[in-house]
Amino acid sequence: MGQIGMSEIIFVVLVILVLFGAKRLPEIGSALGKAIQEFRKASKEVRDDVKDAIEDRNDDHKS
Repeated sequence: MGQIGMSEIIFVVLVILVLFGAKRLPEIGSALGKAIQEFRKASKEVRDDVKDAIEDRNDDHKS
């Protein structure tokens, strides 16, 4: 349990095709790609901010 097989993926794709139609799939894919890109960008910014804050705090303690 917990693993997704090829038959499940095919089923999900077919359900999406039925619900949204083939014409809207490129729009949905594009929107999903942009959302994933924005999420990665935001998580990288948060990670960088935390890393900078930790480095600044360590620098303050060394002085």
